[in-house]
Amino acid sequence: MMVNKKKLRQQVKAHLMELTDGEHEEQSDRIAENLFSLEEWKKARMIGITISIHPEVSTFRIIERAWSEGKSVAVPKCDPDKKTMQFKKISSLDQLESVYQGLHEPIAETSEVTKDEMDVLIVPGLAFTKEGYRLGFGGGYYDRYLPGYKGATLALAYELQLVGELPIELHDIAVGQLITPSKVLKTSAQ
Repeated sequence: MMVNKKKLRQQVKAHLMELTDGEHEEQSDRIAENLFSLEEWKKARMIGITISIHPEVSTFRIIERAWSEGKSVAVPKCDPDKKTMQFKKISSLDQLESVYQGLHEPIAETSEVTKDEMDVLIVPGLAFTKEGYRLGFGGGYYDRYLPGYKGATLALAYELQLVGELPIELHDIAVGQLITPSKVLKTSAQ
C-alpha cells in the first residue's frame, strides 16, 4: 500500500500541533539531553542544524549548548530557485534573518561551510521509520544535499513522528540515528 506523502505530512503536522507548549518543551529538552550524551556530539567540532519553527523539536537550546561547549554551528541557507542549499557558520542568533514561510536563515555576510567541515548533521523531517528513512517537508533540499556527506547524520523526533512505513524512493538516504525523548535508535544506515 502506497502511503500518500501529502496526506501523511498533514496528519503528522496535525498531531504535532496537538501537543501543548509544555509537552513540546519537555520533550524537546529530553531529546536534547539524549543528543548531548552521544559520542558523536561530544567529539563534534562543527554541527550542521536547522533553526526550528513550531511545532518541530526545538533546536535553540542545542545551538546554545554547542556554542557554550566551544563547537561551531552551521545552519542552511536555501536557494528556492535552484532548490539547493548551503550551510553557513553563525556565532550568534543575531546573524539570522526571517525569509519566506517564517524560516530563519543566515544573513549573506556569514561564511560558507563545506560538507567535509561538518562532523554532525542534524537532518529535519516530519516523520521517520525506525530504519532512518524520513518524510521531509517537501522541498527535497536534504535529498539533494546528503549524497557525498560523510559525517554522522542524526534526526530529532517526537515518538509520534515514528511511523511504520513511508514511501521510499531510490534517492532517499536514511539517517544514522534517531533521537527521541525516550531513546536513541541506531538505524540500518549506521
